[in-house]
Amino acid sequence: MPFHYENAKPKTAEQLMRSRFSAYFFRLVDYLVHTTHPDTREQGLKQELEKTIHQVNWSFLNIVEVSKGGAKDKSGKVKFVASYFLDGEPCELLEHSRFKRFKGVWKYLDNNG
Repeated sequence: MPFHYENAKPKTAEQLMRSRFSAYFFRLVDYLVHTTHPDTREQGLKQELEKTIHQVNWSFLNIVEVSKGGAKDKSGKVKFVASYFLDGEPCELLEHSRFKRFKGVWKYLDNNG
């Protein structure tokens, strides 16, 4: 929660990944938009999230692998499995997320890792 209320900044890509999962869980659209890298942030991202964020109920995050993304790195990758429910049915999302610093702060770049 300190990250969500801007009382602290994630020091690693993994911390940002975990805080973004929590933001999806708590439906914190502004945080998700703010932590998306400007190079890949689509213009209608906020509106799309507001439209779809209540369709999925996120339940669990499992970090599978972390590559770079440390306190002194400029970029990093986090492979994870996120469990969720869609229309009451259990589902899983496997993603290789890339993260990159912007003005010294970790941002989510994309899922092309």
